[in-house]
Amino acid sequence: MALSPVMLQYLEKKRENEDAILFFRLGDFYEMFFDDALIVSRELDLVLTGKQCGEAERAPMCGVPYHSADMYIGKLVEKGYKVVVCEQMEDASQAKGLVARDVVRVITPGTVTDANQLNDGKNNFIASIYKGESLLSICFADISTGEVIASDLPSDFSRLSNELCTYSPREVITNIDLSVKNELSDIIKERLGAYVGRGAESESFNYETASAALSARYKVDIASLGLSFSSIIATGALVAYLEKTQKTDISQLKKPKIYFCGEYMEIDKNTRRNLEISETMRKGEKKGSLLWALDMTKTAMGARMFRRWLDLPLTNANAIYKRLDAVEELTREFVIREELTEALAPILDIERTMTRIVYKTGNGKDMRSAAATMGALPQIKRLLSTFKSEALVTLYEKLDTLDDLFALVDGTVVEDPPFSVREGGFIKEGVNSELDRLRHIMKNSKGMLADIEAREKDRTGIRNMKIGYNKVFGYYIEVSKGSVADVPEDYIRKQTLTTGERYITPELKELEGTIFTASDRINSIEFEIFSRLCDRLSENIGRIQTAAEIIATVDVYLSLATAAVKNGYSRPEVDIGTVIEIKDGRHPVVEKFCGETGFVPNDTYLDTENNKLMLITGPNMAGKSTYMRQVAIITLMAQMGSFVPAREARIGVVDRLFTRVGASDDLAAGESTFMLEMTEVAYILRNATSRSLIIYDEVGRGTSTFDGMSIARAVAEYTAGKKLGARTLFATHYHELCDLEGEGKGIVNYCITARKRDKGIVFLRKIVRGSVDESYGIEVAQLANVPREVIKRAREVLSALTSEKTGNSSSKRNELDKTAPQSFSIDDYIGSEIIEKLRMTDADTLTPLDALRLVYELKKMLQ
Repeated sequence: MALSPVMLQYLEKKRENEDAILFFRLGDFYEMFFDDALIVSRELDLVLTGKQCGEAERAPMCGVPYHSADMYIGKLVEKGYKVVVCEQMEDASQAKGLVARDVVRVITPGTVTDANQLNDGKNNFIASIYKGESLLSICFADISTGEVIASDLPSDFSRLSNELCTYSPREVITNIDLSVKNELSDIIKERLGAYVGRGAESESFNYETASAALSARYKVDIASLGLSFSSIIATGALVAYLEKTQKTDISQLKKPKIYFCGEYMEIDKNTRRNLEISETMRKGEKKGSLLWALDMTKTAMGARMFRRWLDLPLTNANAIYKRLDAVEELTREFVIREELTEALAPILDIERTMTRIVYKTGNGKDMRSAAATMGALPQIKRLLSTFKSEALVTLYEKLDTLDDLFALVDGTVVEDPPFSVREGGFIKEGVNSELDRLRHIMKNSKGMLADIEAREKDRTGIRNMKIGYNKVFGYYIEVSKGSVADVPEDYIRKQTLTTGERYITPELKELEGTIFTASDRINSIEFEIFSRLCDRLSENIGRIQTAAEIIATVDVYLSLATAAVKNGYSRPEVDIGTVIEIKDGRHPVVEKFCGETGFVPNDTYLDTENNKLMLITGPNMAGKSTYMRQVAIITLMAQMGSFVPAREARIGVVDRLFTRVGASDDLAAGESTFMLEMTEVAYILRNATSRSLIIYDEVGRGTSTFDGMSIARAVAEYTAGKKLGARTLFATHYHELCDLEGEGKGIVNYCITARKRDKGIVFLRKIVRGSVDESYGIEVAQLANVPREVIKRAREVLSALTSEKTGNSSSKRNELDKTAPQSFSIDDYIGSEIIEKLRMTDADTLTPLDALRLVYELKKMLQ
């Protein structure tokens, strides 16, 4: 059957973009047809209609208004769809025959630039993965900010999976077949939910194509980029893909930053999740995470950089010290810190604003946003000039205040421009003389017509002439019949009336043409000025991006200093040694939820000699997991360059951080809790080094008691042994493992204190030297309101089991038990807190009301 010309045009564009939803412009709407219409109708809950497209064919159809299309596109992209926009390339009213249409935008989850579709505090990365013969190379890019990051990795999907979880790309292109189910495909599709771009054909992943794309984009010798052979392929394939999808200039892409193995602390995907670094484990949200507790940045650029610093702690002690010096100086300078914070208030997201400007999708408000940011730079530079630390001095020296660009934008665009750049009204007076003349005509057209009428009356002596207007002839001069004889020769007759004649003059006709076209011409001139302004800023995008990066860094330092002061953090000592010593350490997230009860601080001492492995026993709910996590988090914070929640801390640089904390059955993969646990343990034992920090929480609990205890003991011995010797925190309910102290060098027993009471158990949350020989499980069950009959029966069974035990505890174990918490009472603990409270109180300055409050507080502590 014969299809209509429009439908033939649609089908041609659809064949070129089979993997995408095609937004096809028809007048004031973008229309979708056939399967696209069914998908969009279902996903966006839009009305499904139909369109006659041939003799008998009726196509499913749905549409959205063109002026609100971005909202609908954003929702589809968020759901993981690729959207292609096919635009009308000419005015339909002036087209001869079928209106020309072409694809102008390709939007995928990894190539979004619309601010409404992006998270201000998080990068929107797209990843390119190239698998060579012996290496994996990976490149991440965020086209909304221009970031490009590349690295080479061992040919190991586990390590690659960790990198992907660190950067969380929303889209991935690769030469690896992801249709094969393996660890990598599971991470990309299930864990990250990333869109797999199919627009980058396999031929893009070859050296010739990739190097040509890089050379064309950066206009430099490829060797000067510092990329390896395989990194050139990964990065070049990504650049080629972006050029193909964006169909516009991508000059906002910065030169690739290259990072190497060992430059940052390696944190595997399970550890990142267990420590809840940037999102919580259960809800996957920021609140309750470490990022939530620490991030006090004031700008979107700073928030993104803060997240990157937190995700990528440093391993270079000198670099860490420079960060700590900057934070310390800011903590001391309260007034300047507050002034800097205030100076950041006008700063807007100039990184993403500049991408829209480069793409020519920005508007007058984006220009004013850029001007507001540039206008704040001189004050920030002035305040930075007062600091002495190397990091802040470097920022001061490198900060370009962009005075010339600020003057250009501020002098061109009005303070409160309209949203659209196609409708005029956003260029200031005095910028363009022709624009000013046309605006004057538009504003004073009635007066100009009146001036012409007055002059013609004086010239001709015809006092009763008048200037009028109609839609047929436009402006005219009307003269009565009695005065027709006095009409000058340059008057041109246009219409004869019963009462007189209507004429035009060259001057009147010229003014008419100017008035009729002034509005369109004004809009055209303003858009030309705006385009030139975009070009000027695009030419200087390197300067602007450097300034934006400096502002983001200042914001991060301010955030770390503010958090340190507000939360009572102290500066850690970070060195290349192997000692981790923390005094009165706290968990920075948990303490925010403690309220009036307060967080009980604890000490830690680990090294690679006599204190390699802390074997921690104690009841459930006593705080073992929190304690171990806080040691890992304090270490991470210190290497990030942050002050830490402790009275003192000395951190020997950790190269890799591992946690084996909890597990749940992966039924879909056919794996049990114990299998997952053993897989994680195996990964740790294969990849940890003597400089690593390992957290084991209840190894071996997913199988029979003797099997689990045997595995736990073997893991502890191997981890603390000569072959590995990593600094380790090992929590267990297998009290028999406490015999390891003395048998293996570097294994030391610790326990979380608790005390039985008549009505159950009291958790003291304090870690002390020694061990316990019971887990208080029945007491915990009682706290959980397990029925009384069950508790009673459990005590009977426990009594029977313990009475059958032979006295096989060694004298060594009995000696260790003497140091266990039996000698540590709750009264002693509370008493020490009261003594410390009184010691810190200045009695000479107490008012009667303060004294009364203190008495009430001490009374509450005793209760």
